[in-house]
Amino acid sequence: MPKGYWIVHVDVVDLEGYNAYMAASLPLIGKAGGRFLVRGGNNEKPEGAIRARSVVIEFPTYEAALDCYNSPDYQAAAAHRMGRAEFDLIIIEGYEGAQP
Repeated sequence: MPKGYWIVHVDVVDLEGYNAYMAASLPLIGKAGGRFLVRGGNNEKPEGAIRARSVVIEFPTYEAALDCYNSPDYQAAAAHRMGRAEFDLIIIEGYEGAQP
């Protein structure tokens, strides 16, 4: 069964308010089996427009990634970031096919 991923690009506008989102959301992500593969860090932007921060969170399954995001608890936590960050998020199924 393929893993699921959140790929997030974010520009924080209000760090204090965004930190409230982080404090509320991190336990929920962990409870859903999520783990950070990328969380900020050094990066190069050779092409296209990307926000200041990039995050990749891996979940045990695609369904777990969807369920976490759609849960009432996560949605309540996400309300803390509204107006405090420009946030782009996709939820995507991992690839399990042949590799080069």
